[in-house]
Amino acid sequence: MTSDAKHHEHGDRTSVIVEVLRDAFAPLMRADPAAFRAKYRKMARDPHAFYRGTACLFYRDVTAETDDWSRHGAERIWIHGDLHVENFGTYLNSDGRLVFDVNDFDEAYLGRFTWDLQRFAASLALLAWQKALPEEAIRKLIARYARSYLSQVNHYVESDCDDDFELTLDSAGGPVLVALEEARSMRRADLLDEMTVMTKGVRRFSEDASVRRLGRDERAKVVAAFEHYLETIPQSKRFDRALFYELRDVVGKSGFGIGSAGLPAYNVLVEGYSQALDNDVVLSMKQANVPAVSRFVDTAEVDAYFEHEGQRTVVSQRALQVHTDPLLGHTSIDGVGYVVAEVSPYEVDLDWDEINEPDQMRAVVELLGRATAKIHCASDEDSQQDLVDFQVEEAIARSLEGRRKDYVGWLCDWGIAYAAQVRADHALFVDAFREGRVGIAAT
Repeated sequence: MTSDAKHHEHGDRTSVIVEVLRDAFAPLMRADPAAFRAKYRKMARDPHAFYRGTACLFYRDVTAETDDWSRHGAERIWIHGDLHVENFGTYLNSDGRLVFDVNDFDEAYLGRFTWDLQRFAASLALLAWQKALPEEAIRKLIARYARSYLSQVNHYVESDCDDDFELTLDSAGGPVLVALEEARSMRRADLLDEMTVMTKGVRRFSEDASVRRLGRDERAKVVAAFEHYLETIPQSKRFDRALFYELRDVVGKSGFGIGSAGLPAYNVLVEGYSQALDNDVVLSMKQANVPAVSRFVDTAEVDAYFEHEGQRTVVSQRALQVHTDPLLGHTSIDGVGYVVAEVSPYEVDLDWDEINEPDQMRAVVELLGRATAKIHCASDEDSQQDLVDFQVEEAIARSLEGRRKDYVGWLCDWGIAYAAQVRADHALFVDAFREGRVGIAAT
């Protein structure tokens, strides 16, 4: 290829990147340019950070591809939507157990089962490339993940119980167990001391650069939204104590990660299990995302099913996660959907910094493959959606019957190739950002 042809090719791809980002984020950029400048600077750091922030570009690409792997209903199941290596961690489930599982369901939607696996495979390839692993080692890691996923799908086909696989303090090992043990050592009181101060014997939120006090009208809207949220908690998960859910304080909140930049949010402090000051509960009330995949598929059926994106996010999470947060719910402010969930002191993300050797990574990705199959095939007892009303594991098994080895090989090839595309895209993005072409100036 001549240098002129390469320049033209790069120019075309840069235009695609810029157009997709503007289409996805233009309203949020206008609403909070400083937040997006921070988001884009984080994305500029390395290819994986760029990948995390560009689910929209990923779906622009994969929805344009021919997919012969998803059939028999497996082309239309609940998917996580943003399954990368850093979206796994601990949480305290509704049974009171610490569990290591997939987290962050903001991008959840209906789609092909393989899209989650493709997104993870490319993420894993990017991570392994940044750790300077050779291509053959990366291929083996993706294959281990895929085979583990398919083995767990087989288990669900053969079993009547969908929630018998859990990574807990009793069953986990290695870095996953380290994360669970760290979560177990954390205390609610420490989180409260970090986020609140005592005023006349009661807690209220601390004042810092990430919070703002609300005017009377805005506060009234948030309080009304909070009252509506309480109605969306399933009856089986509602606490029967009279004091629980009593509102103590509310503030505007900013300073989120790559995925939530520019989204309006509030923190709400409520009375906890008793009037003791060390068990108050902090809730996050955050405007829901428009999921990236929905920008590139027919959304008519889903749009008709849900009132707003907050409801869609919560229903999706209950469809994908067993024993969800008992405080998970949704509400709306001025007709815009919000997700409400606890700011939990027990959330610890998987730390990849010390997971560097292929054998260490293989052991971890095998567990993550099983966890991915679990979100596809199992759901919360309070999941009442009927958009997917069949046995997902059977649809996936039928789709790949007699073709599993071919699928694993294809996923390895695809993940490695797309990771190379992301590395090239990252360099183009950095140049476009520096030149002020992405809808917001770099300075």
